[in-house]
Amino acid sequence: MRLSAATIDRLPASVARFDYDRMAQRIGIVHLGIGAFTRAHQAVFTDLAMAAGDRDWGIVGASLRSPAARDMLNPQDGLFTVTETATDAPQTRLIGSVRDVIVASTTNDDLHRTLVSPATAIVTMTVTEKGYHRRPDGSLDLAAVGQAGGTLYHHLARAFAGRRDAGTGGLTLLSCDNVADNGRALAASLGAWLDHIDPTLGSWFASECTCPSTMVDRIVPAVTPTDLDTVEARLGVRDEAAVLTEPFAQWVIEDDFAGRRPSWDAVGAQIVANVAPYETAKLRMLNGAHSALAYLGLHRGLASVHEAISDPVIGPTVERLMRDEAAAGLDPAPGQDLTAYADALLARFANPTLRHALRQIGSDGSQKIPQRWLASLEANRLRGRTCPETLSALAAWMLHVRGDGGPVDDPRAAELAAAWDSAGRDGIVDAIVGERGLLAGAWRPRVQDKVILAEKLATFDRR
Repeated sequence: MRLSAATIDRLPASVARFDYDRMAQRIGIVHLGIGAFTRAHQAVFTDLAMAAGDRDWGIVGASLRSPAARDMLNPQDGLFTVTETATDAPQTRLIGSVRDVIVASTTNDDLHRTLVSPATAIVTMTVTEKGYHRRPDGSLDLAAVGQAGGTLYHHLARAFAGRRDAGTGGLTLLSCDNVADNGRALAASLGAWLDHIDPTLGSWFASECTCPSTMVDRIVPAVTPTDLDTVEARLGVRDEAAVLTEPFAQWVIEDDFAGRRPSWDAVGAQIVANVAPYETAKLRMLNGAHSALAYLGLHRGLASVHEAISDPVIGPTVERLMRDEAAAGLDPAPGQDLTAYADALLARFANPTLRHALRQIGSDGSQKIPQRWLASLEANRLRGRTCPETLSALAAWMLHVRGDGGPVDDPRAAELAAAWDSAGRDGIVDAIVGERGLLAGAWRPRVQDKVILAEKLATFDRR
């Protein structure tokens, strides 16, 4: 029996749940790219805010590519459960904030009508780094956007025109992706697209809409069929959209809204003047460590985060990367305790109930490591410091994209393979991070850095 509005009463009393009338809530939020992370993060904060009394923040999710989310959620009336797993008993909550899911590629009019509705005030998005179609230097790839069609830029441009013509007013656009300074990056890319297609619309966007920067943090592993069976046994109904996650959740949002907003801060979110110190710490310490665990772990034949952090070689390496290298290159905000943050991260990584796959984390590395590693390397270079553990991780990634572990899941896989073919191991350092390398710009390696990196490659290389 499938979870739905008709089967809520069959759930055991141990399942926490909302007490608001779902169908009485207006849609206030559109989420682009609704997936497991959104269901475990933004949807939970919004559900808790409405349960606390701040109403009319129903969510319509829009998938820009796959119908999978729609096919999971709509037969369940948008309902799903979030189970927090730790070493003690798991805690499950029924989430009611998602009302509908649209596949934007086939139902553009439905998405458009929701985006131009006067009740809609906020558009959140998790479209991954690839979904922003940015060049390596951070600028918008206009040609790629034009060829792709159906991107967030197309849908938002059409919505802006409709809202402008109707006098509805602007929107708050919240990127929840791990993109450095994501609010300003979104504003710049969206502004570039609008100026390209209609400069007057670009002016309207600049004056009516806001793009606050955000930092999101919650580990959400991919759910397996076995996980779904376990949840079903606990609930008594089948939840095809169930997500498993950790107890920890963090959401830091810049206080720059175009209009009304949910009381997310009353249920644990932080609304701050400057997100940058939190974002940078997360990118370099958590995400940087995650990527290091992924490539170093895959290189040693490991499969999950908790296995990698428990490895007697990888674990200490990643801890030093966080404490002695990533944290050393940061300028924390007043009261931001980076030592305590590293302690918490190590404990979260070691949670054996979260089977967070290293291969999942290791996808799209060329889009992630400039912010996660190269920015940290550059910050330490300016302080006269060398980062041997980060260079170890970088060497493992270079071997990973050579194809040592099988097919490479990366948008620049062909370019990276060509670099290996032409440069070989002796020249791959310059081909990737040299002055004219594929990832040039974020880090200006010194000669000694290149020597250390080359030595790491030679040590790790099994061929």
